[in-house]
Amino acid sequence: ADALRAAGLSAPEIYAANERAGLALIEDLGDDLFARVVNAADEETLYAHAVDVLVNINAHPPARPAAPQYEMLDYDNLALSAEADLLMEWYWPLKNGGAANNDLGKEYQGIMSDLLSSLSAPHTMVLRDFHAENLLWLPDRAGPARVGLIDFQDGLFGHGAYDLASLLEDARRDVSPDLARAMIERYIAQANNAVPNFDKEAFLNDYAVLAAQRNAKILGVFARLAKRDNKPRYLDLLPRVEAHFRRDLARSQLGPLRKFVATHFPGLAS
Repeated sequence: ADALRAAGLSAPEIYAANERAGLALIEDLGDDLFARVVNAADEETLYAHAVDVLVNINAHPPARPAAPQYEMLDYDNLALSAEADLLMEWYWPLKNGGAANNDLGKEYQGIMSDLLSSLSAPHTMVLRDFHAENLLWLPDRAGPARVGLIDFQDGLFGHGAYDLASLLEDARRDVSPDLARAMIERYIAQANNAVPNFDKEAFLNDYAVLAAQRNAKILGVFARLAKRDNKPRYLDLLPRVEAHFRRDLARSQLGPLRKFVATHFPGLAS
């Protein structure tokens, strides 16, 4: 929170904290979550401000938190691969009634490994849950500070495209393809001027790979919540995430993964 606030962003101020007791007194950013006010406010305005936050984070990366009791870890390929593996570990059994064989699992891991190896170098703070239920509208503030940020405690140091994919491929609300395209174009246009050494093609590749990785992870996580944790309501969210994943697979960068899914998950591919 301190790092984000020092970068001019609206994370809650920590007024007092007792780590041993597990207590903190923090700023209340109100109740106007994007998901609640989107019908009253202009959707494009909200999402444009959220995109501006991400450009700001990538143009001026907040100081990487480090202290004796905490250091922000890397969102490296090992972590990304472990998350992507959840597709085969949990979503496959949910859909097929049993575990995938080892050869199939290794084929999938090899494809994901190749895709993740194509990513640009990690370069900024990634909040990881940057979506409409974790963003608050603060219209009385100015610039990127008009977006309140919460639920960033699992933040890591990684790729800037991840949070944009989280925003535009939301598991809990529909974002129209037209709006998503407009926000990607907005991000690129602003990053071209604000982010040092911004590479549009590398960014688009990062976005394609990380969107697919994230939705593969979410399919696995929601299947695990339903099957292992007895939370069947998460099954109701699967169709939206499956639709996101299908759109991800249509991108040119994902040919090998698209072929794998078409062969082994025909219902997911079409």
